[in-house]
Amino acid sequence: MIDLLFGDETGFNLEPYIPYGWLPVGKQTAIASQRQHVGNVFGMMSRYGQAIMHWTHQNVNSFYILKCLDQLADEIQQTTVIVLDQATWHTAKIIKQRMDSWADKGLFIFYLPPYSPHLNLIEMLWRKMKYDWLQPHDYLSFNHLKSAVLTISQNLNTEYSINFSKNSLFSL
Repeated sequence: MIDLLFGDETGFNLEPYIPYGWLPVGKQTAIASQRQHVGNVFGMMSRYGQAIMHWTHQNVNSFYILKCLDQLADEIQQTTVIVLDQATWHTAKIIKQRMDSWADKGLFIFYLPPYSPHLNLIEMLWRKMKYDWLQPHDYLSFNHLKSAVLTISQNLNTEYSINFSKNSLFSL
């Protein structure tokens, strides 16, 4: 038995992802928005919806990924495989140099083929967060947005869930 985690990063800003809305005839409203960048999240999610999220105001680069994976390697209880795309910060020299050390602790990296984000389950989490679960009031301020993102990640499988079909490509 192993733990299988799908990892990737995404950014959040104060511009809401609200494609449309409904209002009574004759009523107008506006949602204040800013393109101001708020933060980035490097996340890892299991097929069963458990997630580990690392929020930062800085760029997610190979050094940040290294720090997050070092922490995970020190905390895992059983063999764990992280599925990552081939972004340059995932395949950087400092990441590859640490792989033997992580393997000794039971942490392994599996790289997806190029141009295959559809194989990384965490992409569904990012989409659900941005387009379904975050609400207009979550974009009122930096603190509101960060709190909402962290609340969603802490309540996966209770208030928020993604149903991966048992008949999907990802069945084990």
